[in-house]
Amino acid sequence: MIRLLVSLGSAVLTASACLADPTALYQKHCVECHGENRLGLIGPALLPETLGSLRGTALQDTIRSGREATEMPSFRDVLNDQQIDELSAYLKTPLDPAPVWGMEQISASLIKNDDYKPAPKPIWSADPLNVTLVVETSDHSVSVLDGDSFEVLTRFKTPFGTRGQPKFSPDGRYVFIMSRDGWIQKFDLYALQEVSRVRAGLNSRNIMLSHDGKWIAVANYLPNTFAILSADDLSPQKVEHVKGKDGSPSRVSAVYLAAKRKSFVLALKDTPSIWEVFYGPNPPHYGFAHDWRVEGPAPNKDPFPLRTITVKSLVEDFYLDPTDEYVMGASPSGKGGQVVDLVIGHKIAELDLTGMPHLGSGSTWKMGERTVMATPHLREPLVSIVDMKTWETLKQIEMLGSGFFTRTHENSPYLWVDVFFGPHKDAIQIIDKQTLEIVKTLRPQKGARAAHVEFTQDGKHALVSIWEEDGAVVIYDAKTLEEIDRLPMKKPRGKYNVGNRIER
Repeated sequence: MIRLLVSLGSAVLTASACLADPTALYQKHCVECHGENRLGLIGPALLPETLGSLRGTALQDTIRSGREATEMPSFRDVLNDQQIDELSAYLKTPLDPAPVWGMEQISASLIKNDDYKPAPKPIWSADPLNVTLVVETSDHSVSVLDGDSFEVLTRFKTPFGTRGQPKFSPDGRYVFIMSRDGWIQKFDLYALQEVSRVRAGLNSRNIMLSHDGKWIAVANYLPNTFAILSADDLSPQKVEHVKGKDGSPSRVSAVYLAAKRKSFVLALKDTPSIWEVFYGPNPPHYGFAHDWRVEGPAPNKDPFPLRTITVKSLVEDFYLDPTDEYVMGASPSGKGGQVVDLVIGHKIAELDLTGMPHLGSGSTWKMGERTVMATPHLREPLVSIVDMKTWETLKQIEMLGSGFFTRTHENSPYLWVDVFFGPHKDAIQIIDKQTLEIVKTLRPQKGARAAHVEFTQDGKHALVSIWEEDGAVVIYDAKTLEEIDRLPMKKPRGKYNVGNRIER
């Protein structure tokens, strides 16, 4: 009898240990949605690189309570606190060895919408260039707005965790949307249908579409690659592993478009270099032959040749000037930055900017005879105004708090800046572009974060997000600064007007 009890006790302990094993828990409860090796299926990848935004106990809370308006269920009645803690720790452990995601894997991931039927013209009557997309992150959807009536033309699902700006084809027909775990969705705005989607990376930062609409460049954190896809059928054309001169791998912070140079410009996270990848014919700076039998440029067998510009210090966040010849780069330390001339491939100036300038969301306009650029700062309550010829900081405007986005329009006399961080997160501050003075502070909803301004194509209306779960898009008269309407939305993170994005 005693032997039987001991045997039963051992069995209970063994079963308990098995149930507490995070690998077993993952296989039992998670693998169906998140895939083998945690790389994602219908749910996102569960890797440290994709879970970085879930701080503190947020991951445990998500497992315990699920996610509203998604297919992520609650495991409160299935797993105890110890199991949830162990599963969370397991999900935050890096994969070893690091996963491979190259041409073969990208090609195999392609999913076509078999029900897609292209339309020769829009199936709706709105102005195609005044359509605005609203990315709603609460339930991973996009609302398509008529920019004149602000009627919602349709609302469609996106991959989990949309990241970065959607990119539009030159005619405004197609939009490409990227998720943080590398899925790229192609959607036909004329037919209001998804065309296809493909996975170009495992943890991706952003995408960029070439000026002619032929190529999509993808910046990846995991693996350390950039990829180029055909915008036509999403087939991979090139995957390049990113390494420094010493051979150490580097993440790609972002990819930018230098349309006038027909190139993509890459910001690298871990190595002091700027990479430029050419996609047009007869790329400049590719090198010359040193063989007496060959005259002129060396034959270029690579359709996407790479040029590496070495700089003395890391640059992470970029801004390309309107000529596409100068890169303004911010230092990851948050102190200062540098200007690199893409034509000669060297640094030409220092930037006197502190407090982590968010150059990627800067805005440019003419102020008298000068072209100036405004950038918010993530760590200081300032907006800095920089002369785009001398690279001097002309003025620093004191704000109510640190901001994230700036936005203006050629037909607007104002620069709109959010106060993204701190107690005044509900404020949008309006700056006169000629006097550089704050003329008004808007508070669309008291206590709720207001962020990310977009204009209609003609610049007559400005759209502001109430960045909350039960949020809204608030529409203002861009001249009088009076509110004229608000549209309920599910955490409307960003808004993108087709005409503004393809013409400016």
